[in-house]
Amino acid sequence: MMPIVLRFRLLLLSVVLLGSLQARAGGLDQLRQFVSQTSSGSGEFSQTVIPRSGRKPQVASGKFWFERPGRFRWSYEQPYQQLLVGDGERMWSYDRDLNQVTVKRMDDALGATPAAIIAGKAAIEKNFDLTEGAAADGLAWVDAKPKVEGGAFASLRLGFSESILKVMEISDNFGQNTRLVFERFEKNPRLSPELFRFTPPAGADVIGGE
Repeated sequence: MMPIVLRFRLLLLSVVLLGSLQARAGGLDQLRQFVSQTSSGSGEFSQTVIPRSGRKPQVASGKFWFERPGRFRWSYEQPYQQLLVGDGERMWSYDRDLNQVTVKRMDDALGATPAAIIAGKAAIEKNFDLTEGAAADGLAWVDAKPKVEGGAFASLRLGFSESILKVMEISDNFGQNTRLVFERFEKNPRLSPELFRFTPPAGADVIGGE
């Protein structure tokens, strides 16, 4: 029988080697692991938008929840309140200040917002050509280009650590750059179905939905 001390050393070595392999895993591998192993998630995000004009960046923050495929809740809390809810069939966008709701079919919305990209079962593989990015800032990166021109994005970068999405960088077709940083990520939590249901408030102006 193997001595206890030797077994412990072998176990410790296995843990170290596994951690080392995860650290060296490329962005594409980590992206696929993230999609295949993460059926739901929640956390907080900060968003920085840099306009093409070079004006002062716009900073926002909030919380998110998602459950694949196609269900998500993306809540902007600072400096303004806005809510995106995907119920699997439709995406609802609610601007509290305007008391206005915009509704799109999920098939049309999927891949058009960060929330939809994260929650889609295969949205990235379906809508983007993916290439391995260079490691930077302690993250493994994936570079993505849309398969169809004229969409919402010109390019997309995804940064991973231990198969968890940490950073998303978006360049749109208007020359605007957006950086999203994800924090306090909880993998595969149990989420209430109520998070992914939305009823327009009384008196709200509802656009779309056909």
